[in-house]
Amino acid sequence: MADMRDVRGKAIADQGDQIKQVNDRSFKVKSQSGKGVYEVKATPDGMTCTCPDFIYRGGKCKHIQATRYYLEIEKDTPQGTVTEKVHLTYSQAWNAYNEAQKAEVHLFDELLKDLVKAIPEQDQQTMGRPRLSLQETLFCAIQKVYSQLSSRRAHSLFNNAVERKQIGHAPNFNQPSILFRNPEITPVLHKLVTLSALPVAGIEEDFAVDSTGFRTTTFNAYEGAKYGQKKEHQWVKAHLCAGVKTNVVAAVAITDAYSNDSPQFGPLVRKTAEGFTINEISADLAYSSRRNLQTVENAGGKAYVPFKKNATGRAGGSAIWKKMFHYFQLNRDDFMDHYHKRSNIEATNAAIKRKFGETLKSKNPIAQVNELLAKIIAYNLTVVIHEMYENGINPEFLGARN
Repeated sequence: MADMRDVRGKAIADQGDQIKQVNDRSFKVKSQSGKGVYEVKATPDGMTCTCPDFIYRGGKCKHIQATRYYLEIEKDTPQGTVTEKVHLTYSQAWNAYNEAQKAEVHLFDELLKDLVKAIPEQDQQTMGRPRLSLQETLFCAIQKVYSQLSSRRAHSLFNNAVERKQIGHAPNFNQPSILFRNPEITPVLHKLVTLSALPVAGIEEDFAVDSTGFRTTTFNAYEGAKYGQKKEHQWVKAHLCAGVKTNVVAAVAITDAYSNDSPQFGPLVRKTAEGFTINEISADLAYSSRRNLQTVENAGGKAYVPFKKNATGRAGGSAIWKKMFHYFQLNRDDFMDHYHKRSNIEATNAAIKRKFGETLKSKNPIAQVNELLAKIIAYNLTVVIHEMYENGINPEFLGARN
């Protein structure tokens, strides 16, 4: 039996005048009831719609299906009926992109060298073998994650860095793995995530919050054939607050795979506000709460988070909840224009995994967290390199807003 949303979508498209293309990625689709217009937007990760069905259920609504039919227009020709596919295009500053890509490997090491200087060196021992430089070990560990090479193969990169005077000594090939197993390194890497994002603070003021999973090489306990259970990879979850223009990660929290998303929202927003001016933050229904809206209000911004079906406008001690609820009800199209900036964080998640993989190589739980933080740092540096070419920024990592 055909899906009714698919049937209704085709019926909308067949009318011929129900869909209007606004630009390369945006379409206005009339409601079948004739009482409204919904906006369908195309992103590299799929289509979104401002209708209640998409907001609350997810998946393809009839308006998305109608747009998909609209983009594959059937035409009658002497040779018969043919389908002409309309290809979506995505704007890109290709000159800046090309130059940034060509220079990335060289600039990455230079920026990384400057970034790790923000971390104070450990006090040297008075007896025995001197400690390894923390800055240089961090440099090598993050460089290894960026390269996606094994520990032994990445050692040649450390020797190259010595020749370029980016570090003074190449540590043992296993030293990055040892560093990642140290729980005291976790707050250090969090600090580097923050500092690596700050060069684009003058560009970003709108943010989106979401989470995504990363697979590990370790497995859950399983009962085997007796209970019909298969062993499965364990996952960790990265909760991100990312800018919607550059897709830089301003703040991150890492938890186990089963942790709730909403409690991470407040800490992410407050951490972002330490280095950035927040104008607005968008997030999906999982983050809809009075506390989260108030957190953004306290940070000087406005939260665009859709309301659940059973939500009411009762303030419940939060004036901003009541205000945004009525705004959501009375100005739905304008609200959704802001909310759909949230789709940019899906592009952020995809870019991190595409460049650095979605699998963590470390087996130790602490090392897995630290390896994932290193991925985020490496990703942020690639964003900074792109913005050097597209917006002419001059990266500085040592200054943070108080």
